[in-house]
Amino acid sequence: MSAVIETEEQSALRAAVAALGRRHGVAHDRDALWAEAGKLGYLGVNLPEEYGGGGSGMAELSIVLEELGAAGCPLLMMVVSPAICGTVIARFGTEEQRARWLPGLADGSRTMAFGITEPDAGSNSHRITTTARRDGGDWVLTGRKVFISGVDLADATLIVGRTEDARTGRLKPCLFVVPRDAEGFGRRAIPMELDAHEKQFELTLDEVRLPADALVGDEDAGLLQLFAGLNPERIMTAAFALGMGRYAIGRAVGYAKERQVWKAPIGSHQAIAHPLAQAHIELELAALMMRKAAHLYDTGDDLGAGEAANMAKYAAAEACVRAVDQAVHTLGGNGLTCEFGLARLITAARVARIAPVSREMILNFVSHQSLGLPKSY
Repeated sequence: MSAVIETEEQSALRAAVAALGRRHGVAHDRDALWAEAGKLGYLGVNLPEEYGGGGSGMAELSIVLEELGAAGCPLLMMVVSPAICGTVIARFGTEEQRARWLPGLADGSRTMAFGITEPDAGSNSHRITTTARRDGGDWVLTGRKVFISGVDLADATLIVGRTEDARTGRLKPCLFVVPRDAEGFGRRAIPMELDAHEKQFELTLDEVRLPADALVGDEDAGLLQLFAGLNPERIMTAAFALGMGRYAIGRAVGYAKERQVWKAPIGSHQAIAHPLAQAHIELELAALMMRKAAHLYDTGDDLGAGEAANMAKYAAAEACVRAVDQAVHTLGGNGLTCEFGLARLITAARVARIAPVSREMILNFVSHQSLGLPKSY
């Protein structure tokens, strides 16, 4: 990556994380990798220094996830715990909330899940029905969430609920920290074809009673606080996809250099070489948009970051799917064996297209917000 795009410190971080990834590799112990990455300061590189973080931003955190992914050992909970939850708490939490949560999120000793998606809401966060009502000095949450990652691993879940505006009667989004052992907070694992360490869960909140300080930020801030976490989510999903795509292309290129048919490496044939080159180009272009999104976010341009983060997530997911497909195709039957570790990426790459927001919803966003076209809904 050119020095024009990255600082010397960022390039050094990239090299160090890549070395960590190579040491652990595809057959890594996820818990051991998470612990070492936390000890080295990589998991909390975006969090404030006064709470044990690195004092940097999304540009640096995305580098960490991308390089681990390129080594075949991505840590999906980085998207959720330090990027979404850590960012929201750092920006909007009280001093007590920051002191309670950020040091653990920074060194990896504590993790937090993020609960927004609902069975009847999907990508439409305006239709969230999980409600929070005041009862004396407490909050009481009721509702359901679905496809929530890593709840079994997390110490708490940052739940997006809705409170009622006493003046207008309208519901508005608010964020609550719900401990994993809170009474009335249930979870059910969702059987998935996807082979991932982080499982998916359906959550039920049955009159979950929380103290007043479970609310993160101002109950009147609404969407501002919510999207402060969703933009990092999109940037980090792009990093996840880019790392996966780079890993796939790396395996395919290595194979194409060594595999010989008719006395020549198959990589010498344009039918093999050109699609791999095209996939590499698409990944590099998506990476540039991700860097732009991270830069805009880190410099406080939330509006510009929203557009760029959505574009980066879209571009990286599309590039990743094509890269994985071409890598598997390059290896033929070997692309489906356990030895090369590519077949499992077919499903994982598809996830980058549909989560945390579908490509169709991103196209809606760009057509409405960037191009000014009328809404279709």
